[in-house]
Amino acid sequence: MKKYNLNISAPTDGRYSSLCSEINSIFSEHSLIKNRVKIEIEWFIFLSNLNKIKSLPKFSVNQTKKLRSIYIDFNENDSMRVKKIEETTKHDVKAVEYFIKEKIKNFKLADKYKEHIHICCTSEDINNVAYALMLKDARKILLNEADTLQRKIKSLGKKYKKVPMLSHTHGQPASPSTMGKELINFQKRIVLQIDCLKKINIKGKFNGATGNYSAHQITYPEIDWPNNIKRYLKNLGVDMNSHTTQIEPHDYIADLCFKINHMNSILIGFSQDIWSYISKNYFNQKNIPGEIGSSTMPHKINPINFENAEGNLGMCNALTQFFANKLTISRLQRDLSDSTVLRNLGLIFAYSLIAYKNILIGLNKLDINKVKINEDIDNSWEILAEPIQMVARKYNISNSYEYLKKYTRGKKVDADIILKIIKSLDIPKKEKDKLAKLTPRKYIGYAIKLCNE
Repeated sequence: MKKYNLNISAPTDGRYSSLCSEINSIFSEHSLIKNRVKIEIEWFIFLSNLNKIKSLPKFSVNQTKKLRSIYIDFNENDSMRVKKIEETTKHDVKAVEYFIKEKIKNFKLADKYKEHIHICCTSEDINNVAYALMLKDARKILLNEADTLQRKIKSLGKKYKKVPMLSHTHGQPASPSTMGKELINFQKRIVLQIDCLKKINIKGKFNGATGNYSAHQITYPEIDWPNNIKRYLKNLGVDMNSHTTQIEPHDYIADLCFKINHMNSILIGFSQDIWSYISKNYFNQKNIPGEIGSSTMPHKINPINFENAEGNLGMCNALTQFFANKLTISRLQRDLSDSTVLRNLGLIFAYSLIAYKNILIGLNKLDINKVKINEDIDNSWEILAEPIQMVARKYNISNSYEYLKKYTRGKKVDADIILKIIKSLDIPKKEKDKLAKLTPRKYIGYAIKLCNE
């Protein structure tokens, strides 16, 4: 692809293509055709290895190798040939069948038995497994990038685990945490979604026109088709869905969509929080030579990577919602509306990958601003109203909450006022001494320890 392809409308193929080129390759028309060819060839070979099928002899090792070379060496000229055949057939999968028959004309044994190519199959048998293989590859790439991202967040969490920071609940000063602990909160959530996404079984069906192995059973009644189909799909790295109509019902795709949506929602929250910390000057952004933040305000370094990520994560999530709702519904034994939708599956991985990479770029530009963080927390003594009233409650002091509220709610409080409140309480001296030593920076509970778990 040209470095700047200016004649396309989709940003995943243009402006952002360098960030999602692996996904574009997996879900390209060329890749889809190549996977179809692979599935057809492997079915041909699989049938030849079934002893009970007498109409097709077993291929030798060399013959099998030659057949597999058709999809292993499959190139763009081959996919163009398939498209040329499709101009006549007006059917994409039938074009693949005819292409394979062309390719094996010089394979004497294979050519003799070429009518076994696509035998007992419906086009959806080929297509659903092709998408399963593409989704399997795309998930691997997405998981790798998500893992890289969570590792980066974890490393920053460890790095900043001892940096006390004023928390903000409802946007207002609240009990402190550490910057590291707040980052680790997101990292733990992402890891959980990664684990869940890994465990979703990629499924396929290969049971004919309405899912009942009807053609299989009438053509080769002596074969135990459900178990053999299960073995065939397993060889391709796909789990069998045993009960379907003409189409695989796409429930696992919905599961993938929901899980990607969930992980991306977490990352939208993460991007917004980092954006807010930058806005509060808790993080400074590195000044990259040559970069411009505003066309009119020279001083600006905008948090563009986190804003870009938020937008692309939102695009992905809008699509995942639609896919999950649309693909799990089909009229009677099938309608074709899922076919055109499936062609867009790559977008959810492309948008996600663009976002994950932007978050990583953005994180690598950040420097902690301890001066500003310390300034905010050191000027927020009012947050100690919480621990003071909790200790007072322990000693059954009536209206402890109301007493602290009287002196702190909506008021500017300093260390001297806090000390006066502590001294006024009817609690043991050891408790007063402990509270007197407490500062906003020290009121972080298990935050540091939690970063180490």
